[in-house]
Amino acid sequence: MSIASLPMYDLPELRQATDDWWQGLARALRREGISEVPDNLARADDDAAFWRHPDLFLSQTCGYPLMTDLFGDLLLLGTPCYDVPGCDGVYYRSRIIVGRDSPFHTLADLRGHTCALNNRSSHSGMNALRHSIAPLSDGKAFFGDVVISGGHRHSIFMVGRGEADVAAIDCVTWALINDVAPAELSGVRMLQETAQAPGLPLVTSMATSPDLVARILAAIGGAFCDADLQAARQALHLGGFVQTTPDDYEAILAMEASAAGPGNSLSVGK
Repeated sequence: MSIASLPMYDLPELRQATDDWWQGLARALRREGISEVPDNLARADDDAAFWRHPDLFLSQTCGYPLMTDLFGDLLLLGTPCYDVPGCDGVYYRSRIIVGRDSPFHTLADLRGHTCALNNRSSHSGMNALRHSIAPLSDGKAFFGDVVISGGHRHSIFMVGRGEADVAAIDCVTWALINDVAPAELSGVRMLQETAQAPGLPLVTSMATSPDLVARILAAIGGAFCDADLQAARQALHLGGFVQTTPDDYEAILAMEASAAGPGNSLSVGK
C-alpha cells in the first residue's frame, strides 16, 4: 500500500488544514489517472521510517538530510513556496532567537552559552545556525553546551524558559505558531536571521517511474490552482510550487562546507 506523509509543518492545530490539503491533492492525483493514491496521510514519530519505505508515494523532508543521510533514497519533485516573512520563492531562512529579556545583542555575545537544536539533521535548526556562527568560532567550540530539544516548538519553549540561550527556528514554523499560538513566542525575540537556502522539498521514492513523476507534478500544479483548496493553502501559507533539482540544494552542502571543522560544528566547549 502506498504511503503519503506531510510531516514537516504538521502542527496539531493545523492538522485539519493539512488533511484538507492532502484530500484536495489526492483528488488531483486521481484526476491524473493515478490509482494507488493513499486515502489519508500517514503519521508517525519516526519520519525517516516513511522516507526510506519502499512504498513511499509522496512526502516532504528537510533539505539537509535530502542531500546527506537520505541522498540516493529519495527523488526530489520540487519545492513549495511559502508566503511568510523570511521566505523568497523557494528559499527560506531561520530566525536565531534568544530570550526576550536576555542580555544578548549579537551572536558573539552567545559564546560559551547553551544552544538548543531541534535535531542534528536539521538544516534550519542546525546547519544554518552552524553556518552563522562559523566566522566567530576561531577554530574552537562556540557554545558551552548543546542540547537536543526534539523540535522547533520545544526549542522555543526552552529558550523562553531560560533552559537554553539560543536556537534557530525555521521561519515557516515561526509564522505558523504565530498564527495558532502567538503566546508561545512572547518569551523570545529574534536576534538575526540566517542565510537563505532552498526550503523543504516534496519527494517520492527513487523507484517512482518517470511517467508517474510527471503525473504527480501535474497534479501538484493543479492543486495549487484549485479554488476549493484556497482556505487550506492560506492556513498553511502555501503560495506556489517550483520544480527544483539536487543542484539547487547544493547550497545547503556549501553552507555545511563553509562551517567544516571541529570548532565550527556545534560541538560543546568545556
